Formats: sequence, structure tokens, C-alpha cells
Amino acid sequence: MATGERLRFGAFEFDSAHRELRRDGLQVRLQAQPAQVLAVLLAHAGEVVTREELRQAVWGTDTFVDFERGLNFCVAQIRGALGDSADSPRFVRTLPKRGYRFIAPVSAWSPPASPTRSPSRPIRLWVALASLILSVAAVWVVERWWTARTPERIAVARFDNETGDPGLDRFADGLTDSVVAELTTAHARHLDVIGNAAILRVPRGRRDLLAIASSLKVRYVVLGQVQGDAAHPRILAHLIRLPEQTHVWVTRRDNLSLADPARAQSETAARIASEFVPRLASSAALRN
Repeated sequence: MATGERLRFGAFEFDSAHRELRRDGLQVRLQAQPAQVLAVLLAHAGEVVTREELRQAVWGTDTFVDFERGLNFCVAQIRGALGDSADSPRFVRTLPKRGYRFIAPVSAWSPPASPTRSPSRPIRLWVALASLILSVAAVWVVERWWTARTPERIAVARFDNETGDPGLDRFADGLTDSVVAELTTAHARHLDVIGNAAILRVPRGRRDLLAIASSLKVRYVVLGQVQGDAAHPRILAHLIRLPEQTHVWVTRRDNLSLADPARAQSETAARIASEFVPRLASSAALRN
């Protein structure tokens, strides 16, 4: 069991008190509930943490939420932030129908202490001057970069369950959330992702892509379908450019196993993001 407020694993540090994740000293964006789940897994590193234990620790007994979907979303966000994979995990291993285990070595960590000796006055002046020059240069670089590389805005519509089995509605919703999490956590520098707007939740027959483009100010939308055999469905994900409504790319997974739905959602979301993001980058480069 890992103890202490600051923990280290691989290239990451986690501040348990403030729920902050950093990689090589740079903060990695992680929402509040996924950060709570990560804190519990790290506190019990090497041990099996059941789904019920995570529900008690994060949501408690008095909160009425779709716990299964919420936990799957949290684990997908954690994996995205860590660059982890459910298929070949380096940090979080899924134990089907039981829970999760944090498998990487975890150790207590303290930031290096600052030196107490005060530098001489000439050195302080040079340090101050160098800091000023670096600050001005950094502002200039950031402004140039921001002007040239405005993040793409992309919306993710609710994946449509077209299998005829209402039991897969929850899987389709979880897959939608996993795609939002994967695009947000793994590609936050390049994408502004919208996944919770009401206009994205309407059924396919009433979905208006031009209204989505206008109201959300997005240039792309992800449309997804769960089709075929309910036991081994086929997943289609379409990257659509707006307002032209033209197809940029389609990702397809056939005969998907649902023995572990959370793993299937995480792996499919990672594949969709890995195929869509290069096409988004190419399109932005052509515009700029």
C-alpha cells in the first residue's frame, strides 16, 4: 500500500491532497472524479480495489448516479491521462467483474529542497535579467504559437444503438463518454472537445448537423453507430467536417467482444482517437 500525500510512479507524480497529476513536472489535466478514483487506486497500489469500494469512496451511498457508466468514464480518463492501455496495461489493470489493480511501482516523493544560501548581488542581478528576458521571450512565443495553432473544436454526438437490443444503450453511452475522454485527455493541447451538449444527445433521425455547427461553433463532429449482432457488435465512427457535412474518415471495428465492456469501450475509443487526430491535424495545416 502506498502512503504519503505525494506519490511517484514512472514519469508521473500525484499530489493526493490536492488531486493533482504531473508528468515530468508539468500538470496533466484530470477531472475531479477521475482524480479521486486514481487517488484510491494509488493508496491501494498492488491490491485489488473492487468496483463497490470505488463507488463507496468516490460517490458514497447517498448520491444517485449511473455508477457503472461514471466509473467506466473515470477509468477511461485515467488511462488517457497516463497514456495507458486496457489491452497492455502499464498502470491500471482491469479485473473483469471484480475491479481494478494499480500495477506499477508507487513510492513516496518529496520535491527537492530549495538551496538556502543566498547568491551574491551580481549573480542575483544577472539571474533577474535573464528571467526578465526569458519571460518576454516566452510571452512572444506563446502568442505566436496560439495565433498559429488555435485548437480545433470538435463535438462528439451520442453513439446510436442500431442493434435492436435496448441492453446495449448503456454500452453505446459509455463508448461515447470514452471517446470524449480519450480526445480530451490525450489531445487537450490541440482539441476543444464538446460532448455534453443537449443537441448532441438527440436521436439520429432528429439530429441536425448544421444546427450543431452553428450552436456549438464546431468544425467537426464525430457520429458513431453500434450495429449488427448484439453479442459481437460492429462499431462505426465517422469524422464529419462542418458545415460541408463531408466525410473525413471512418473507423470500423467488427465482431467486437463484450466480455469486458469497459475494456471494449476504452480500446475502441483509443483507436478512434488515434485515427481521427492525424486527419484533424492535416486539415488544420491546410487551412493555416
